[in-house]
Amino acid sequence: MTPPVRVLVVDDSALMRKLIPQILETDSSIQVVGTAMDGNFGLKKIEELKPQVVTLDLEMPGMNGIDTLKEIMRHHRVPVIVVSSHSTEGASVTLKALSLGAFDFVAKPHDVSARMPEIARELIAKIKAASQSRGIRVTPVSCQLSGAGKAALNAQNSPTRVVAIGVSTGGPNALQYVLSQLSGDFPGTILVVQHMPEGFTEMFARRLDEVSAIAVKEAQSGDVLLAGRALICPGSRHLKVKRLPLGDVAVLSDEPRVNGHRPSVDVLFKSVAEEFGPRGVAVLMTGMGEDGAQGMGAVKSAGGMTIAQSEDSCIVFGMPKAAIERGFAVRVVGLEAMANVLTAQCVPDRKESAGFHAGGKGKAAGN
Repeated sequence: MTPPVRVLVVDDSALMRKLIPQILETDSSIQVVGTAMDGNFGLKKIEELKPQVVTLDLEMPGMNGIDTLKEIMRHHRVPVIVVSSHSTEGASVTLKALSLGAFDFVAKPHDVSARMPEIARELIAKIKAASQSRGIRVTPVSCQLSGAGKAALNAQNSPTRVVAIGVSTGGPNALQYVLSQLSGDFPGTILVVQHMPEGFTEMFARRLDEVSAIAVKEAQSGDVLLAGRALICPGSRHLKVKRLPLGDVAVLSDEPRVNGHRPSVDVLFKSVAEEFGPRGVAVLMTGMGEDGAQGMGAVKSAGGMTIAQSEDSCIVFGMPKAAIERGFAVRVVGLEAMANVLTAQCVPDRKESAGFHAGGKGKAAGN
């Protein structure tokens, strides 16, 4: 029998130090070995108790969560799941924590005592994934262009292909790495579903824009699909695409969750398959679960290219693995090679380019 995952809870709130262990211990495969009320106590208890996973509050007096995380990354390399407040400030510090090496995060509900059970399943799943994860780190290249200036570079260019990316746990750093490697004249358009709650994705898009030569923004309904631009699906919305006579656009919807997710990768991939057929490229990157596998199958059936991130470069291999096992991934690509592969997929030959630009509503002409 596999021993339970040993977890340390670090939080300055007495309520959270009570609630989180109660939630976790409903699962027999998790054991809370201790709690700590601040970062200094937390670091001492890591030495003493040797947990396999740490849950960490970011807003603590004394040694705050960010400084505590830095020490954990420097000296212990224990996977850390951040417990974040659902606010603009909370989103900012959470994204910083992810960039420093936190495994993932869960957002506290506003009414903590009444709604904490809502995040129980998410927290338990992430702790189990963290206990089995790889500690892969990447360093993105910074870029000084402004979003407006970058968008202007390609505003007159229709994209050669529509690249849809689905990603979850480990995604923020992986996406940052890939997008930062693309050149400003990238000929495709990119749409991203990152499993992330409402309120976090706008700031996430801005951070990606700061380190990328392409333009990156949070998607809005009616956004035109432009070459050299990436649209990030807002939390709690679904993202689809639509081919229209005056231009191809992104469409947001509030339809029910799919695979337990909104946004769902499957929703985006199936839309790309229906609207763009062979012009679609579906990419599944690091993440828990199976969201996107069926949608990737739809893109493959429609004649599009399908790419899964390699196991050795994923923080969590769940989503790419599900597609690979079903035979839906045409290519398996390491993270370091992903940007070059996407660029190669999107560079058109003359025949393809003419067919794409001639198309109106529905499938591209010549398909």
